[in-house]
Amino acid sequence: MMINKTRKDITNMNTLKQSLLFAACAMVCITVSANDVDVKTFRYAGPFDLPAPILVDSVDAQQKTFATETLLNTPLHLSLAQQGRIVNTGNVPSSASPYALHLLQFNIQNAAYRKVGIELKGLKHYQVYVDNKLVSPSDVTLQPQTHNVVIKYLSQKDSTYNLSVRLTNIGDSLTVSTDARRTLTLSDIQNGLQYYRIGLSANGRYLITNYYDVMDGGYTRYSWRLTDLKTGTIMRETDEAMSWIPGTNRFYTIRKGRDGRDIIATDPLTGREQPLATGIGEGNITLAPNGEYLVLSTSQEGPKEDADIYEITQPEDRQPGWRTRWNLSLVDLKTGLTRPLTFGYHNVSLEDISADGRYILYMVSRSRLEKRPTTVSSLYKLDVKTMQATCVAHDEGFLSEARFSPDASSLLVKATAEAFNGVGKNVPEGSTPNMYDYQLFTLNVANKTVTPLTKTFNPSVEDFSWNPRDGQIYFTALDKDQQKLFRLNPKTSKFTRFDMPEDYVTRLAFARNAPVAVWYGESASNSDRLYTLNLDNGKNTLLEDLSKLKLKDVDLGTCTPWNFVSSRGDTISGRCYLPPHFDPNKKYPMIVNYYGGCSPVSVYFESRYPLHLYAAQGYVVYLVNPSGAAGFGQTHASRHVNTAGKGVAEDIIEGTKAFLKAHPYVDPKRVGCIGASYGGFMTQYLQTQTDIFAAAISHAGISDHTSYWGEGYWGYSYSEVSMANSYPWTRKDLYVDQSPLYNADKIHTPLLFLHGNADTNVPIGESIQMFTALKLLGRPTAFVVVNGENHTIMDYQKRIKWQNTIFAWFARYLQNNPSWWQALYPDKKL
Repeated sequence: MMINKTRKDITNMNTLKQSLLFAACAMVCITVSANDVDVKTFRYAGPFDLPAPILVDSVDAQQKTFATETLLNTPLHLSLAQQGRIVNTGNVPSSASPYALHLLQFNIQNAAYRKVGIELKGLKHYQVYVDNKLVSPSDVTLQPQTHNVVIKYLSQKDSTYNLSVRLTNIGDSLTVSTDARRTLTLSDIQNGLQYYRIGLSANGRYLITNYYDVMDGGYTRYSWRLTDLKTGTIMRETDEAMSWIPGTNRFYTIRKGRDGRDIIATDPLTGREQPLATGIGEGNITLAPNGEYLVLSTSQEGPKEDADIYEITQPEDRQPGWRTRWNLSLVDLKTGLTRPLTFGYHNVSLEDISADGRYILYMVSRSRLEKRPTTVSSLYKLDVKTMQATCVAHDEGFLSEARFSPDASSLLVKATAEAFNGVGKNVPEGSTPNMYDYQLFTLNVANKTVTPLTKTFNPSVEDFSWNPRDGQIYFTALDKDQQKLFRLNPKTSKFTRFDMPEDYVTRLAFARNAPVAVWYGESASNSDRLYTLNLDNGKNTLLEDLSKLKLKDVDLGTCTPWNFVSSRGDTISGRCYLPPHFDPNKKYPMIVNYYGGCSPVSVYFESRYPLHLYAAQGYVVYLVNPSGAAGFGQTHASRHVNTAGKGVAEDIIEGTKAFLKAHPYVDPKRVGCIGASYGGFMTQYLQTQTDIFAAAISHAGISDHTSYWGEGYWGYSYSEVSMANSYPWTRKDLYVDQSPLYNADKIHTPLLFLHGNADTNVPIGESIQMFTALKLLGRPTAFVVVNGENHTIMDYQKRIKWQNTIFAWFARYLQNNPSWWQALYPDKKL
């Protein structure tokens, strides 16, 4: 059964959208397909009069005489042109001033990478800017997107101009317009204001919002805002970090003091500041809810080795900082006394502090390489007054986090289904649960009784808390490919899913003494939005829409769910992204995206692979979440374990074929695929199983399960998830037979390898060896290395070229346009 919009629905929707668009700009849009075209309509801003400068001397400091054209360099905001009025070449305004600057603006929308010329006549002194960058008008490179062209020119008193603007060598069709609408670009994803953290005062009236703002070039500025939710008044904006003092309506900041760090408490209403603690040492600070002390998590470096020749004690010892160990100290806020709570060489993590401040919950972890799981943890309840520690769980595997119940008599534990002797398992006999599919348990402190709470609950638990106000458990969970908010009544075991207006609830904060929460999230076709939530009636109220700012004037195509039932009887979820101004009568190339590992590709707008960005390049995009991912139930998730991609690949191939059959507007001969990490492995493996793809891209992909298992920082530990209780010496069928490297001769699809050469998760050798194999086999392939980058490409400028490399490879093979690839990586005679 196919769950998707009908072709008629899509056609009607897009016809309406296109009609509205063309009605808005019919007088100022032209679509052309000739070699040259004249631009006759612009947006105009000006004139901006410039008085003649006073010539104090005949030359300047560089001994140059005054030249009229230097006035072109007078700073002027180019964005003024986009708010200007519509003019034609015959009625461009003039100025009676000695000199004046003028701005003319129009847009170019091109569907393919190309170089064009912008030929101007009738102007003597001018500059041409494309996307706010000064260019040589005779040779303008246009990537496939909407380009903002601004002509800045200088006029002299009473001068008249017979202006003409012509685009030359335009090749295939493009659109010239003065309409403000545009397509999505990578800058829209990388740049702009986003949320980082949020917090509510105890009474729910005051909100602290932490933002980060990314500028062109990658500079990032962090800021904090204090808002009165009752009046909507912004009470404070600062670059100084603010956090709430637990259980109060006061916030604190941390400042550098004479003897260390000072913690300053502030009343939001009066602004009065009061020292809360002084001379605090280094470490992570957690304030106790009773206001009597804080817990300091501090680190200690382990033994140092000779820098040139050194011993590695165990696999993790290769990781920088692995020998660093963490312990806890307590700082008395009245006396300033700092006393150690824990001591030793095992890592200690603070899990929670009880509501009355009497108890601390901490976890001690140690490695155990001879048996799965290779890390075990113990939970301790510490009475801070008597220093009596009670072990609540000893050497338990598969634990993630734990919290106190409101009365501290029980613990709420997040763990995988195999924890506590498998009391939470709900998979078929012989199957192993997916360790990324998280469950909730209660653990009675007194008698150690464990109760599984989510054994038959399909969504996979993410963040969680036990609310002291109403005694309810609130948690976010991966619900198929969405992340939603749920409430669990621990007395009745009843689950309630909140009706949230976004697909992906990113972060949530609660008021301690009021039925209110604040949260932000995003959806498939919008960026961050901030809301309040009334916990009693479930009503959400929009506070701020950052997406409205980030996506102003951006045209997005539609995104709709598209599911299919596989030959195994599983409903495989997915999504379909269409290009802006979609025409169902055209034939489009398509890109298939997936992860295929232990987690789904969730419904959010911004990611390393923003799929609307691919759609803006003229592709239909099919996102498929094959079986094996968390969030669909334990049985579904367990299919990731000990399959090494076999069933996953079958789902992707079946889904792609089903999608092509159901959507005649996709050209089946122009289908590409892309995946990263385990998805990069999946890209390689797919090419050994099918020939339906015309181009493929593997970023940081695994080519040999055995070499990844031994060399990646988390290779063998991830194999605890994907190859549970299976090892290279016991399961050749998984580690060798299912590795793309040992099936390289079956690959004929043009395959691009992308890899950061500082990747510690999947070492770059995984791409090197597969690239080498395909070169020796004479198969079409390419290998692009991103210098200094790890598993994901984080550097602002490097990400731009990395993303353009992806687009250029697909343009080469799916759009029959190799020019972009040649511009990035010209042929070399070597």
